[in-house]
Amino acid sequence: MRILVTGGCGFVGAAICRGLVRQASDTEITVLDSLRRAGAEGNRTELATLGVRVVHGDVRLPSDVEAVGPFDWVIDAAAEPSVVAGAAGGRGATTRQLVEHNLLGTINLLEAAARCNAGVVLLSTSRVYSIPALVGLQLVERSDRRGPAFVLDAARPMPPGATAAGIGESFSTAAPVSLYGATKLASETLALEYAHRFGTPLVIDRCGVMAGPGQFGKADQGIFSWWIHAWAARRPLGYIGFGGRGLQVRDCLHPDDLVDLMVVQLRSAAGGDPILCNVSGGMASATSLAQLSQWCAGRFGDREVTASDESRPYDLPWVVLDHGLASARFGWRPLRTAEATLDEIADHAERHPDWLDRCGGTAGAIGP
Repeated sequence: MRILVTGGCGFVGAAICRGLVRQASDTEITVLDSLRRAGAEGNRTELATLGVRVVHGDVRLPSDVEAVGPFDWVIDAAAEPSVVAGAAGGRGATTRQLVEHNLLGTINLLEAAARCNAGVVLLSTSRVYSIPALVGLQLVERSDRRGPAFVLDAARPMPPGATAAGIGESFSTAAPVSLYGATKLASETLALEYAHRFGTPLVIDRCGVMAGPGQFGKADQGIFSWWIHAWAARRPLGYIGFGGRGLQVRDCLHPDDLVDLMVVQLRSAAGGDPILCNVSGGMASATSLAQLSQWCAGRFGDREVTASDESRPYDLPWVVLDHGLASARFGWRPLRTAEATLDEIADHAERHPDWLDRCGGTAGAIGP
């Protein structure tokens, strides 16, 4: 089986390639990557030693995509991954660059897959879910041995698609979802239409927050990795919004758990029956910034975290995805606990104290 992994020199893409090498020895893997992110060159070298073919190219250019074919599957892990990309005053990509990377690039891959009669795995995001609906969730503060956090108020009615297990696939995707979320949601819709038109296999995995060692940490993405590296390196840290106490919560997912599921999906997917599911660490991994800080203090020692009640348009107080559909359909569940994942990141931070400088991480206060 011939598999093309776009963005394969990124954190998630490289993990997918390594996992496929381990678990699917009958595959020929080609990576297409622009290598524009700091840290990508290191992954390129490692993947080459594993027998992965790495091609320098850009998914925004149809000729670059055509040059790496034909293939049986394409795994689309190439994206501008920041929710503030294209936002006024945001870091990184402009609005046009965001749309070109996340939507035009997907269109080029869908066209190439249709010509090859190939299947598509589209890595999507929890950011396709409606911001007003998420902000409207009824939350209360609770504390446990790990520290304080927002939790869903079980005594109050929940909107459609939300349960005690988290946000399900039927939760509202009505705008606004952020420019980033809109490009990913539009990509999902187009992928479904291409699969219907050409009868090719399609998998859409809406991923929670990815976290693990070697992640290219920045304040606006990869929050678990960035926070741990910044804490260990004594970078300035601060809680922003929602009372400035770090109560906002996310789940976290180790990329190796994503790979475990993806291998099963590739073997079971069939044309005419698209797969769309949440892939996350779920409630078992739900962690607030305050709880993450308490964990960091236990590992690296206490330090000050500043507080600001600033309100920012794309910040959310609580997002935990329910992976029940993926578990029921594929017999899958995440095997790496949140604490084990945090330990791996902390070990990496101790081995690489200059990591944030090497991968372009910025100092400052954050609050997802």
